[in-house]
Amino acid sequence: MKKIIFATGNAGKVKEIKEIMQGLPVEVTAMKEENISIDVEENGTTYAENALIKARALAEILRGKNIDAISMADDSGLEVDYLNKEPGVLSARYMGEETSYRIKNANIIRRLNGVPAEKRTARFVCEIAAVLPDGREMVTRGTIEGKIGYEERGENGFGYDPIFYLPDMSRTTAELSPEEKNELSHRGNALRAMEKELKDILF
Repeated sequence: MKKIIFATGNAGKVKEIKEIMQGLPVEVTAMKEENISIDVEENGTTYAENALIKARALAEILRGKNIDAISMADDSGLEVDYLNKEPGVLSARYMGEETSYRIKNANIIRRLNGVPAEKRTARFVCEIAAVLPDGREMVTRGTIEGKIGYEERGENGFGYDPIFYLPDMSRTTAELSPEEKNELSHRGNALRAMEKELKDILF
């Protein structure tokens, strides 16, 4: 059985990845489960560049340890149109990496104070990079469109989910069940695209 090792320490993200990619005949693990850590500067100007920086760094470690596995990483962010697509690629570092998302979310809501619903458009974007043991690289992209809500709602999900409102669902992504979120989310869309690419190439 082939293995995919994902370059993330985010437990919520790992859970989503394993659920979405369970259709592949591979074992999906995270770096922590493999006792691997990487320390890289995500200095790319796009989600794809940052995802590749992490995936390549992990792939180099795997080669050094003679581990035959696919290295995978993602970069994602929230783009708020009224804020010139901020926080964008800086979403995780917005207001500082140690700042809680409750504070980050409150700041975005404050900056949109008085902005009407039709101008509160936003999207989640995710790009996933994979580096195969033979050096081949692939990148897939997924998005989900929505609006910024007026308050935090919901206990599911993580990050900006409580303020990302889906008009068609009348709920935030933090109010969706894990199954609903995986079906609709930017990461789910990018992972399913990657799953298809890997199936076409490897299986």
